[in-house]
Parts: sequence; structure tokens; C-alpha cells
Amino acid sequence: MRTQTTSYFARLFAGDLSTFGGPATDEAVAGHIRADQMSLVLGYSVGIMLANACNAAVLAIALWHSPDWKFALAWAAIVAGAAIAFGLQSHASRRITKPQFVSRRAMHRLVRNAFVLGVAWGIVPVAFFANAATGGQLVITCLCSGMLAGGALAFATIPIAAIAFTSPIFVGIAICLGRDGDPAYVLMAILVVVYGSVLLRAVFVNSFAFARRVIRQIEAERTVRQDPLTLLPNRFAFNETLEAALRRMALSGEEFAVLLLDLDRFKEVNDKFGHPAGDEFLLQVTSRLQRCTRAAEHVARIGGDEFALVMANLARPEDALEIAERFVAAFDEPFQFEGRQIVGATSVGIVLAPRDGTTQLDIMKNADAALYRAKKAGPGTVCFFEEADERVSRDRKALQADLEGAIARDELFLVFQPFLDLGENRITGFEALLRWQHPRRGLVPPSEFIPIAEETGLIHEIGEWVIRRACATLSDWPEDIRVAVNFSAAQFHSTGILQTIVQALADAKVAPHRLEVEITESMLLSKYGSAASILNALLELGITVALDDFGTGFSSLTYLRKLPFSRIKIDQSFIRDMLVQPDCAAIVKSVISLARDLRIGVVAEGVETADQLEFLRQFGCDEAQGYLISRPVSADGVLALLNTKKLRATYAA
Repeated sequence: MRTQTTSYFARLFAGDLSTFGGPATDEAVAGHIRADQMSLVLGYSVGIMLANACNAAVLAIALWHSPDWKFALAWAAIVAGAAIAFGLQSHASRRITKPQFVSRRAMHRLVRNAFVLGVAWGIVPVAFFANAATGGQLVITCLCSGMLAGGALAFATIPIAAIAFTSPIFVGIAICLGRDGDPAYVLMAILVVVYGSVLLRAVFVNSFAFARRVIRQIEAERTVRQDPLTLLPNRFAFNETLEAALRRMALSGEEFAVLLLDLDRFKEVNDKFGHPAGDEFLLQVTSRLQRCTRAAEHVARIGGDEFALVMANLARPEDALEIAERFVAAFDEPFQFEGRQIVGATSVGIVLAPRDGTTQLDIMKNADAALYRAKKAGPGTVCFFEEADERVSRDRKALQADLEGAIARDELFLVFQPFLDLGENRITGFEALLRWQHPRRGLVPPSEFIPIAEETGLIHEIGEWVIRRACATLSDWPEDIRVAVNFSAAQFHSTGILQTIVQALADAKVAPHRLEVEITESMLLSKYGSAASILNALLELGITVALDDFGTGFSSLTYLRKLPFSRIKIDQSFIRDMLVQPDCAAIVKSVISLARDLRIGVVAEGVETADQLEFLRQFGCDEAQGYLISRPVSADGVLALLNTKKLRATYAA
């Protein structure tokens, strides 16, 4: 019972309108309502405090010839000084962006200050009315009436603050009027009661309407500012919070931090368990992340597996590090889903403002750079932004700018690595591999520029160029030779990919069966349904499809059963170790046997020794690819390689 009573009074003095029969809200919504209430009070406070100072001066003048003039002068000086000081503070606060959330403690302070000011004016009729002249009494009556009306106006949306301010004045008036049995005073008392009742009723009506209006506004804005799955603030809401923090920093110097998080294994979860598990995983992640932050701050989901937090009013960088480490520790325990365990991890990049930037663009760019370094260091890493990160980010952007014109400048080219048929000891085709010869950087590895192309959408233009160039080159080769082209996820799931392939084949006058499309399991993670339809369409055209890097993902067998692959490629990590590690040898033999039973061709990648080649031949592997057969060669070198008799003898050895 005592706990309930304590809770009631805590909510009462925090301005919770449900204690007066108003609309009930949770703490998050109540904090938003308090923020709007506080903003209105600050808007009125400058004028109200100026009126307090003027009224105090008027009272001192009116009581100048009163016996209590020294006391009145001291009182007026104290009230006027306090009013001016508070007014200046309120004026400074108004220049700062309105907070999105105000705590109960802040509202407690407001109610306390309202009571103190009300007591100051409640003293006036008690202390000065009796000894004042008629004119002085009239001034006191007008001032008290005016302060009642002004207080009701200032705290029109906060009933408890209005009561805290007006109650001492009413009590003071009651004490003053009760000292004399004059009937006129009784009539005045009745008028004060009626006047006060009307004022307080107006305060309650206005505050309830105000709260309902704010609640409706919050509910309406949630559809625009809330992530539909996790119910967290979305990117739009996060940008607003960041802009508000920047404005506060510019006006008051308030420092803040931005934490950028990325779920290191989210794609693997989607791949292994499917999208329902991925959604449940995100919901559980959301719950854990929310428990790591301060009450007034909210993690935002700004991307598929990317989260961000603005830490306002940062006292020291260690505070941001502490929250980031909480985020990392939140992933220590596995996530549970339908009796299965999902292991997750996160990396965090941190920027400090204004040290690391004073604009939204700079802050997010630097946060992304810090996160990029954290991800490269491994799951569970926290990195503050450093100057070196900016150089890396700048270098990546320069590389992106150069990549945009690489095709026009004829800097991209293809090399071709052959497939060797182990049964017939002959080359049956080539894999087209993209290369970039940069005029200043030299040969840029695909591992550097392909991710940039995928992030920026350049992969579509580059991918179309690769298909057309590969088909055009293929037209000069013998009819029994095929070319394999790698496709990225973004390119493969484009609606125009089929038309691009058909047009490239038609322009080069190449039969569809001579083109092979290579995809990896990672391409199938996010849009599995559309992958099946595209693969079937490719098969109907007569194009073959190969699953690259087989064995490195989680769901290879599922893909083989449900998707129409013509060939699988055993990842080179198994081929490299199969002669020294029995488990790798067992996997290779099992894959070859499985492919034979499914009537799917199998290619071994990364063959570098004759012993590896002989092992694969003994167990019936269809084709091999690797440096033992040949390193990638230019288009001019393909025909020469096909005609090299010495190389054929090496295959058969």
C-alpha cells in the first residue's frame, strides 16, 4: 500500500495527468508530453518573470509610506532579483532546441519552483495588507489577483504546478480576509473562491486537451518515424535527433556522441534459419539494446542490420565507450528461437562531436569509417574514430569516383582461367575474371572495388559490361568451349538481368548453352524467392548455372534440392587441405558422390599440385580449375592455351 501511495505522489508531482483523471500514458509518451509542457512554460516564463519584477517594484512603491516599508523593500528586491535571474536563464534555455524527452525529476524541480514563487506572493497579503493604506490595499489586491491569473496562464498545461503556485496565494488571501469580520471581506472571499475555481477548472480542461493533442501527434508521427518491425526510431527520426543535438551544440556547446552498430552475423542467421528467424532475431536484439541505454535515449534502426544512437549531453568519452561495451556484451548470451540457439555479435563505431565533426554529413561519414575499422578487426570490436579512418574513407570515396569512369576510360578488362575436363584431359571452358588497371594505383584487386560497386549501384553498369565483353570474346572461341561469368547479389536480383543476358548473347551470336552463370550462396540470402524464378528462366533459355564456393555456407544442400543448378564448384579451401586433413578429404569425396547422384557437374577450385589433381581424378571429379592448369590469361592467350599440346600432356600426367 505504501509503495502504491509513493508511486501515486511521484506521478502526481511529475505532472502525470492520470492522477487527476486525465489520459493515462506510458513513461515514454509522458516524457514527450512533459517536454511540450516544459517548452510552453519556458515560452511564458520570460514575460511572467518580467511581470513579477515589475509587480514587486510597484508593491515597494505603493508601501513606501507604510510602517512595513523596509520589509516590503527587502521582499521586493529579493523577488525582483530572483525573477530577473530566472527570466534570463529561461531566455537562454529557449534558444536551445526543445528536448524530445523530459524526466520526472525535471518536472519535480518545476513544481518546486512554482511553489516557492507562490509562497513569495502568498506572503504579501498576510504581511502587508493590514498596515497598508487604502491605496496600498488596493494595489495588493490587484497584484495578488493578477498573479493568480498569470500563474494559471503560465501553468495552464500542468495542473500540479498551477496548484503549487496558486495555493499559497489563496492561503495568504484567506488568512488576510479572516482577520477582520467585515462583511465586505466575506464577499471578497466568495469572489476569490469562485475566481480560483474557474481558473483551476480551465487549467484542467486545457491540460487534458493539450495532453490528448500531444498523444495524437505522437501516434501520427510514429508511422513516419518508427521502424515497423522493431518499433524503434527509424533513419528519419534518427536524423532529426542528430540535427537537434547539433543545434544544441552550436548554441550551448553541449557535446554528444554518435554510436553506429552493425550486426556481424545477421545475414548468416537469415541464411541458416530463414526470414522469420531473422525478424525474431532483430526483435530480441532490439530488446537487449534498449536495456543498455539511458532513459531519455533511444537506439534507432537505420538499416537492415544497422543501428545508431545519439548520446546527448556527453560528460566524457568514457561514457560513450561504456554504452558501446554494453551493446557488445548484450550479445554474449545466445539468442533463442523455436528451441534453437542463434549466436550474434555486433561491432560499434563511435564519433565524438564536435571533435570528430560539426555537421551531420561529417559525423555519419566518420562514424561509418570507425565502424568499418571495427568490423575489419573482428566481431565484438569497439572503435573510436581516428584521423586514419578519415584517410581510409577519403581513399574509398576517391576510388569510387575513379570507378565511375573506369568503363569509359577503358580501364576494365577480363582475364580467363580455364576448366579442365579430368575425363577427357581437355579444356572445356573458361571463367571470366574482372580486373581494373588504375592509371595511378596500378592493378586494383576485385576485393577492393567490387564491394564499392555493389554499395553504389555501379555494379549494374559494370556487370552488363562484363556480360557483353565475355559473350563477344566467346564468339571467337571454338563451339565446344563455354565461358562462366560471376554475378553479384545486386546484379542478379535486378529485374533487367534476363534482358541483358539475352541481348548480349544475340549481339555476339553465341548459343545460350555456352554461357554459364556463377552465383554464390550469399546472393540468395535476402531474396530467395526471386532467385528461383530467375534461375528457372535462365535454364529455359539454355544457359547453365553453377553454385560457386560450395560448402562455405549453411544451406548448400537446401539450395541443391530446390534450385536448378547445372554445376557446383567445391571451394578451394577444401581442395587446398584435402591431402593433409582427413575431414577435408571426406568432404570433397562426399560432394563428388552427391553431385554424381544428383546428376550435377562438379568443379574443384584452387588445384595447385599434381597430387591434388590425381586425387580428384581418382574419385571422379568432373573438372578442375587452378594454377596447376593455368593462371588467368588474357583473351589473346586463350586460343594459344587451347592449342598448346605440351599443356595437354601435363594434364594427362
